[in-house]
Amino acid sequence: MHSDPKRLRELPRSLSLRLLGSVPMGRIVFTMNALPAIRPINHVVVDGDVVMRCHGGAALLHAIGQVVAFEADQIDPETRTGWSVIVTGKAERVDDADQAARYRLLLRPRVDLDMVHVVRIRPELVTGYKLIENDENGHDAVA
Repeated sequence: MHSDPKRLRELPRSLSLRLLGSVPMGRIVFTMNALPAIRPINHVVVDGDVVMRCHGGAALLHAIGQVVAFEADQIDPETRTGWSVIVTGKAERVDDADQAARYRLLLRPRVDLDMVHVVRIRPELVTGYKLIENDENGHDAVA
């Protein structure tokens, strides 16, 4: 099924982070062995930070101290409308016991492993776009 081309509307930072926090899964992009690596992972957005948990052998631990990207989206396959958000920032391990405990309560693992590490991205760049319908004149359609 073919649908008309969509328009991209840039989203403000606050809405982008809200949308990112509205879905349970995203993808983290980092460097491992000098090559790009991408892993799907569940997350929460807390006070503007993206927070994830991982087990002791997780590839994600290679990202600590690196500049990483995190992306999530929600695109309707029928209408091809929706949104995509990418945040870029440094991945850091959360070592503060109180903060780590707070994040562990907010984020339940999706795999049956001991998720002992908490990793946080403090976004330096936030890029969000919404795919929207055009009207016949090429303007944003009003929903």
